[in-house]
Amino acid sequence: MNIQDLLAPEVMILDLQATTKRAALKEIIASLYNAGKIRDEQEFLEGILAREAQTTTGLGEGIAMPHSKNAAVITPTIAFARSGKGVDYDSLDGQPVELFFMIAVPTDANDTHLQALANLSRYLLQDGFMAKLKTAPTSQAVWDLFAGDEVPTTLGSHVAADAPYLVAVTACTTGIAHTYMAEEALKKEAEKLGVHIKVETNGASGVGNRLTPEDIANAQGVIVAADKKVEMQRFDGKRLIKRPVADGIRKPDELIDLALRDEAPVFHAAGSETPSDNHTQDLSVGKAFYQHLMSGVSSMLPFVIGGGIAIALAFLIDQSLGVPHDQLASLGTYHPIAAFFKQIGGAAFGFMLPVLAGYIAYSIAEKPGLVAGFVAGEIAATGYNIYNVGLDATHAPIPSGFLGALVGGFLAGGIMLLLKSAFKKLPKSLDGIKSILFYPVLGVILTGFAMLIINIPMSAINSGLNNFLAGLNGTNALLLGALLGGMMAVDMGGPINKAAYVFGTGTLAATVATGGSVVMAAVMAGGMVPPLAIFVATLLFKNKFEVKDREAGLTNIVMGLSFITEGAIPFAAADPVRAIPSFVVGSALTGGIVGGLGIKLLAPHGGIFVIALTSQPVMYLVAVLIGALVSGVIYGLLKRKEA
Repeated sequence: MNIQDLLAPEVMILDLQATTKRAALKEIIASLYNAGKIRDEQEFLEGILAREAQTTTGLGEGIAMPHSKNAAVITPTIAFARSGKGVDYDSLDGQPVELFFMIAVPTDANDTHLQALANLSRYLLQDGFMAKLKTAPTSQAVWDLFAGDEVPTTLGSHVAADAPYLVAVTACTTGIAHTYMAEEALKKEAEKLGVHIKVETNGASGVGNRLTPEDIANAQGVIVAADKKVEMQRFDGKRLIKRPVADGIRKPDELIDLALRDEAPVFHAAGSETPSDNHTQDLSVGKAFYQHLMSGVSSMLPFVIGGGIAIALAFLIDQSLGVPHDQLASLGTYHPIAAFFKQIGGAAFGFMLPVLAGYIAYSIAEKPGLVAGFVAGEIAATGYNIYNVGLDATHAPIPSGFLGALVGGFLAGGIMLLLKSAFKKLPKSLDGIKSILFYPVLGVILTGFAMLIINIPMSAINSGLNNFLAGLNGTNALLLGALLGGMMAVDMGGPINKAAYVFGTGTLAATVATGGSVVMAAVMAGGMVPPLAIFVATLLFKNKFEVKDREAGLTNIVMGLSFITEGAIPFAAADPVRAIPSFVVGSALTGGIVGGLGIKLLAPHGGIFVIALTSQPVMYLVAVLIGALVSGVIYGLLKRKEA
């Protein structure tokens, strides 16, 4: 399959009228829909906007490649559009977009189209090709420019045989456009600089042009331009530059220059001399902290959700079947079926803190950090400390809970990095024994001893926080609930939203036995509001929304009730100045009502489906409804009517 098999002349737009990003996307999508290439404009638009929310597809130099692998697509198609005025697209270089290639791919498509898409990226970087696209008089003339199965190229033909040799890897999150644009940009710049280069692509169809051990051994340096994880162990001992894939497109000259320098950092794989590629990522302290924390949290959440809901069901079963007043202390385990759920949930919940700490440490120090992190999390959970060790122990265990595990994970990761640094001078022949003996043994022992001490202050902090939260009522609880509820709507799945959610799940661990967490209740209620507000706005202000937007409002009912805040992202991305403040107001109001009423929740997720696990189901629903109505009305009043 070549470019011409996908590039349909009947959907081309040679004089795009739109001047804004959203309008341009909608105009091109309408062309696809009218030609019978997609079955649902709104569904495909949401897929395109979701991709844009990850990172812009405006690649710079006046080119944009919006793309989506989407159930609404009937036929794989590339829709070409040309704007004479240029469109403000939030491109990587900040310049307007003149040439659009919208890539529509069915979700069940095989990989035959991906090579054609890769070739499209390569065509666009050929000298003079964009000028031809801008002046082609007809759709047929545009189509004719892509004749042939192969990209016309002479890359490498003018490079001296004894020129420096580099290898590179490119990869983007979707593996469709940026991956191949970066490949071609690096190859083109390498020829200009008189450098040989071999570029491996980690695209949607798999690895292309794979680097061999001989390629890597002969290379003077390595460039990794990637936004997702790629195979790094093979580059052990090589000078390596690691950057986002966008730098491969925009700054190929800089990457090549850095990779050729003698002062380029030497990469050491996990289990080798020094920490892995973390030092090449150029992350700020804040971003690195967030990255490591999210690694632990994302691994922990399935245990919290599965175990937490199972435990909550145990309480619900006992409450439904009835428990004598003198046996209320056994609530959750009184009836055999309830005890069954409680045991299963408890087993899953018990992994929460070790997994959190383990995968924070894994993110910092890779595989060697995992065992030390698990030990840190388990000690945080059990509460072992220097005063209750041995036969003469005089103190009871003092669990440090979520905060102790969080600190323990970073501690374990840091200890493993220090061990790697300490062992970097050992002969390479001992690499194997370092990984299977030195790192796990010393990592576990050193982390364990450190946690026996750290558990004491962290337990005090954790207990103080839990006591503070348990004692909240009235205005204080209302303000905390409003703050957390509002945070859930600020970026809908981003760092601020995740911070509120992580805080909520942390409080849940300490409150399951006492009926649940007010904080968790406020967080979930606040997160349900934005999608429901979309429905309210599209229902009450129909004249300001197109038919497809109103249909999307209906789907947001299900998302909102299911606690999927991300359902509102397409609307927020299209009109952030009006949408996001509207959502924050309603979510904060809902969180404040929940906190003020002291409503508790036993489950960390589930929305309407776990409403029975709240202490006041009716008032909980009322709080969510009030917030959704307020947000929806504000958004509807602020929104401008679609052109």
